[in-house]
Amino acid sequence: MLLIDCPYCGMARPEIEFAYGGEAHIARPADPGALSDEEWAAFLYFRSNPKGVIAERWRHRSGCGRFFNCLRDTVSDRILATYKAGEPRPDVAAGRSGPGA
Repeated sequence: MLLIDCPYCGMARPEIEFAYGGEAHIARPADPGALSDEEWAAFLYFRSNPKGVIAERWRHRSGCGRFFNCLRDTVSDRILATYKAGEPRPDVAAGRSGPGA
């Protein structure tokens, strides 16, 4: 089980208290109606899915209820960093352990 550090509550809690929200830093199209079906499908369904570090959105549903971002290494399943929504992605090396690692 992962321990996830909520940047708002300041506590590491078990992952069952959180809800996964998909890849982070995906900008919604300014005018969705102007997109073709293929462009809309790409926005809705296609994500980077890298082997390595990825930025994800999570929600602390059993705690403060707020959304935040998380850097997780998909190879080791380690959480390298968590940060508040709206903050820039931190520069974290994949080999470094962080909260919940």
